[in-house]
Amino acid sequence: MKNKFLVAIIAVTVSLPVFGASLEEFVGNERAAALRAAVEPITEVQHKIITPRLLPRHEGLAAFVAETQDALDPNLFVETLFLYRKPLAAEWDETEQTSLLNQLVALSTLTGIQYYSESRKIMRTFYESSRVIDNPKNKEPVPDPVFTETPDTLVLYARQKDLTFGDNVYSFMYRTDRDSIFFVQENLTAMTAGIIPAVGKNKFRSLLAVIDAGDSLLIYAAGMAKAASIPGMGDRVGASFTNRAKAIIKWFGGRVDEVFRLP
Repeated sequence: MKNKFLVAIIAVTVSLPVFGASLEEFVGNERAAALRAAVEPITEVQHKIITPRLLPRHEGLAAFVAETQDALDPNLFVETLFLYRKPLAAEWDETEQTSLLNQLVALSTLTGIQYYSESRKIMRTFYESSRVIDNPKNKEPVPDPVFTETPDTLVLYARQKDLTFGDNVYSFMYRTDRDSIFFVQENLTAMTAGIIPAVGKNKFRSLLAVIDAGDSLLIYAAGMAKAASIPGMGDRVGASFTNRAKAIIKWFGGRVDEVFRLP
C-alpha cells in the first residue's frame, strides 16, 4: 500500500507466534499476577552488562529486541512492562490492529505530554513539539499518516523538541504481526542535557511493543543508549528514560481508550 506520508515501506518476513496466547503464556503466572495487580508499570534499569529481564515470551518481539540491541551494543538499558485491560467486548482483529497502528503513528499527539522529572521532583513537559516530517534533510512537517490497512513494515521521520534532550530528528521503524505491533525510535541527531552531551547521534533506541494477550494488551517498552561516560550521567539518563517510558505508556493508554471505546 502507498501512503503519501509514508517515507518507506519495506516488506519483511517474521516468525508468527501462536495467535491468541494468554498473558500467562507471555510472562508466566507470577508476573501475570503482578501485572494484573499493578497500578504503575513494572520497570528494570541495567548498566554495562545488559540482559533483558522483562521481555515477554514472544518470538517476534525477542528477535526484534535482539536485533536492536546488537545494532547498538548499549551500556544503558531500561525496560518497562504494563497491562492495558480491554473493555469486555473488545477483540483484536485487523480493524482494531490498524486503528492501534494509527494511534502509534499519530506522533503530533505527543506534543505537551508530561513526565515526572527526578532532578526537579515535579511533573514537566516531555515534548514541547512533535511532528512527522518528510525526511531528515528537509524537516518539513507533514500530517500524521492514517492507514486503512496495516502494512508489514514502515518508517517515519519526526522532529521532536524535548525539554530535557533538545530539538532532535528521529526515525521511527514499525513492524506488525498478527498479534502485535512494534516500533523502534532512533536518534538521527546528538542528544544533550543542557550543555552536556548525553547521547551521541544514532546511539539511542526507544522500543515499544503492543501485544494482544486475550483480555488485555501487554505493553513492553525498552530504552537503550550508549550514554556518555560522565560520572552520574548514566544514572541520570536511566532515571529519565524510566519516567519518560511511563509517560509514553500513559499517552498510548489514552490513545487506546479511543480505539476500544464502547458505543
